[in-house]
Amino acid sequence: MSAMTLQGKRIAFLAADGVEEVEYVQPREAVEKAGAIVELVSLKAGSVQSFNHLDQSKPYDVDVTVADADAGGYDALVLPGGVANPDFLRTDPDAVRFVRAFFDAGKPVGVICHGPWTLIEADVVRGRRITSWPSLRTDLTNAGATWVDEPCVTDGGLVSSRKPDDLPAFCARIVERFANPAG
Repeated sequence: MSAMTLQGKRIAFLAADGVEEVEYVQPREAVEKAGAIVELVSLKAGSVQSFNHLDQSKPYDVDVTVADADAGGYDALVLPGGVANPDFLRTDPDAVRFVRAFFDAGKPVGVICHGPWTLIEADVVRGRRITSWPSLRTDLTNAGATWVDEPCVTDGGLVSSRKPDDLPAFCARIVERFANPAG
């Protein structure tokens, strides 16, 4: 892949307090290295507090609140995991609307770990093949998805992964999918 693969593309990362740091940082670095412009979208202005499993890590500056963000201004979306992060997101109507807008527009989305909780709330997993952290299997199945235990799964424009160990495959796949959404 050339460094210009995502040149001119705008990618939204939707995260809240409790985001798993490595699941935010590594995918962000991957798409930025490929030339994308990235914005951190969150529930409130200021910063989000990341975690390394259950230990508090670094805060990250928010670029725009989800209430003010327009999904139409982005080419793709990434939903990092962590347990608390998607739980906060899925209870926020603006966040759920923002996520659903990417699917309605047929734009690619990357999601990892517990991130699919927000997809379930947005009612966009029915009929899709997806992976996640194993504890979400029942939730995803009940929401109409076909859950599989694989490092990285692509279903149309949706790229999903299970956990931090899967990040190399996930990062490569989102760059590929975001560069060629129809591919």
